[in-house]
Amino acid sequence: MSRWFALAALALGSIRMLAAEPVDDLIARMQKHYNSARTLSLQFEESYSILGHARPPEAGTLTLRKQGKMRWEYTRPSGKLFISDGKNVFLYTPADNRVEKIPLKDTEDMRAPMAFLLGHLDMKKEFRDFRSQERPDGTWIEAAAKNDHVPYLKVEMLLQANGTVERLKIFGRDQSELSFKFTNEKVDPAVPDGLFHFEIPPGAEVVDSVEFGAEGN
Repeated sequence: MSRWFALAALALGSIRMLAAEPVDDLIARMQKHYNSARTLSLQFEESYSILGHARPPEAGTLTLRKQGKMRWEYTRPSGKLFISDGKNVFLYTPADNRVEKIPLKDTEDMRAPMAFLLGHLDMKKEFRDFRSQERPDGTWIEAAAKNDHVPYLKVEMLLQANGTVERLKIFGRDQSELSFKFTNEKVDPAVPDGLFHFEIPPGAEVVDSVEFGAEGN
């Protein structure tokens, strides 16, 4: 398996500098930024569509820790949780009081690969056909998946001068599109390990399944 993202004048000046750099240098800067971190937290806005049908936007806080640990805590919709403890993935939907559980290595949920942001991000290993384009908001990089067996076809990401990812778009093989906007990134905040331990809510239905779905609900 295989989640990231300064003063305006400084950023604009840096973007002009990055435009002259090859894609390899841009990727190296991003990988150095994330691979050197032990923990990461940020705010996210998430949108999802499939075959032209969009669901309501969602938002919350994403916290990551090395060894594949993630916590997506949603404020919209309130109470929704997506947690990886490094071995298993749990998705809790409060509207249904339902928990879906699957081994991290088996899930096809497109949030799961973002665990690679901490500790073992290697874009050249996972992707091919890299292209970059300078835009007013930063430098966009596009890359296609190397592995035909992953649920996504390609990714696009908006990079800033310091290597952070501010936008991420994941295009699925099922013609879905999962997009994230990341803000308020904090590197190496204090994060207790218990944050990645999932407690089953009282009365919740628990489903163990290897058919977790390409994106989840």
